[in-house]
Amino acid sequence: MNPQPVIDPLAIAALDTERHVAAAGWDQPARLFALVRTSDLLEREPHLRNQMGPADLADGALTAIEQEGLPATMSLETLLGRLAWPPEVDGCAFAIERMVVPPEAERDLPTKPEEAVEALAAHPDRKDVRLLVAVLRDGSSICLLRQRDHDSDDAVATGKDIAPGIVEALKASFVD
Repeated sequence: MNPQPVIDPLAIAALDTERHVAAAGWDQPARLFALVRTSDLLEREPHLRNQMGPADLADGALTAIEQEGLPATMSLETLLGRLAWPPEVDGCAFAIERMVVPPEAERDLPTKPEEAVEALAAHPDRKDVRLLVAVLRDGSSICLLRQRDHDSDDAVATGKDIAPGIVEALKASFVD
């Protein structure tokens, strides 16, 4: 079997960014990246050209630039609700780790949030996942999902609707 090569610039940037995040292992805080057209970046920063490979210089290629210093204590909803990007930014990618459990595991959770998290973390069917959501200013998006149990680059799931809430929140960060 010979899979088709990925040629969509957003998909390539998302896959590269997800691999970059994965290289740092698990148990990371949320990470945020601005996505900029590589050609525009090189116009502003020509000295970066010698760090780029042929794929980086393809038509429409995107470069991810990590936005460091995210507040560690801010809720996901608050963080995403406060995002806004200048016109030079063409898109963004957001990586976050989560626990997922079967729906029946959520039925009898304790009412106190701390106790609920402990119960979910101890659940035998719990799965640790890393989600990377990438969107462009034009509304296009892609989601990638890596499971800790199947932690390899060739086992990353992709789709448009894996995390619709995060997709919509990131799209809203580009609304004037």
